[in-house]
Amino acid sequence: MGSLLEVIALHPADAEAAQEGGADRLELCAAMEADGLSPSVSTVSAIRRVTDLPLRVMLRLSDSFVTNGAELNRLTAMAQSYLAAGADGFVLGFLTPDNEIDTESVGQLVSTFAGTPWTFHRAIDAVLEQRPAWRALRTLPGLDCVLTAGSALGVRQGLDDLTRMAKEDPAIASVMMAGGGLQPEHVPWLYGSGVRRFHVGSSVRQDGSWTKAYVNSRFVRAWRNLLDAQDDKEQPA
Repeated sequence: MGSLLEVIALHPADAEAAQEGGADRLELCAAMEADGLSPSVSTVSAIRRVTDLPLRVMLRLSDSFVTNGAELNRLTAMAQSYLAAGADGFVLGFLTPDNEIDTESVGQLVSTFAGTPWTFHRAIDAVLEQRPAWRALRTLPGLDCVLTAGSALGVRQGLDDLTRMAKEDPAIASVMMAGGGLQPEHVPWLYGSGVRRFHVGSSVRQDGSWTKAYVNSRFVRAWRNLLDAQDDKEQPA
């Protein structure tokens, strides 16, 4: 499988630049100061009009990983509105107050859009024990991607754990998407461990700014070229 490059897009201009640079998929969200919350439906519609890339929309209403029934009801309605606006998938993740995967809440939400693929986001990096968390994720229908840095502090701190888990379990490697402070020097180590999905946000913006700069297509292209070079090395002579 060739590498997948996912780029965070906040606006239509981000989406256009990401596609021009060679992104494979977009994650749509808002409020990056809160590590990404749900965008408006109008933003999803506007982005869909300027790109044909797959769009995964964030389902998250607060900066907490813990949810409740009222919030799940809101997210259920929002998911349907996003699908009508052109979303192809979702990004979500909930934990219990004990920082374990909240399979009940996640399962309840994803059952309302059965057949639509989704990503479990970096809530995985806040759990107390990784192995039970990954086992719990495997029970959830429709999940095809897990965004993780290996540490709540980012890929730099979590790289060793990411590469170890990917090497030890090909099933984990097959759904793992590395992101959260990902840098180019991390890619060869992750790729060599079997990881083929990569997620970037601030690193494709001038000065890493979420508020003063849109996605830069040249920065995206540099990531695309880096991943393509790794893919080429894997091709038989």
